[in-house]
Amino acid sequence: QVQLVESGGGLVQAGGSLRLSCAASGSIFTINAMGWYRQAPGKQRELVARKTNGGSTNYADSVKGRFTISRDNVKNTVYLQMNSLKPEDTAVYYCNALGIWTDYWGQGTQVTVSS
Repeated sequence: QVQLVESGGGLVQAGGSLRLSCAASGSIFTINAMGWYRQAPGKQRELVARKTNGGSTNYADSVKGRFTISRDNVKNTVYLQMNSLKPEDTAVYYCNALGIWTDYWGQGTQVTVSS
């Protein structure tokens, strides 16, 4: 089992920045990649960014150039630095760990961007 604890959400004005953190614990050795998803009201959950153990990253087109994912393998923590935030970035952001047998999810953290 893997446990994920997120922090860093909040309310910010358009153009501002936030950094999300997600600390993983438990069977860390089963994780192949960590990333962030988000779900806005009335919409499906979508991948925002993911970083594999090998260092490969991928981003949603809508956040490229604005968001940066990073991992601290010593602290077993993944970060999402979000710059130039837009109102359409408003959503619940979920940390995700892609495991060998299953996915793991954090509890979600609200990000609200006001115009």
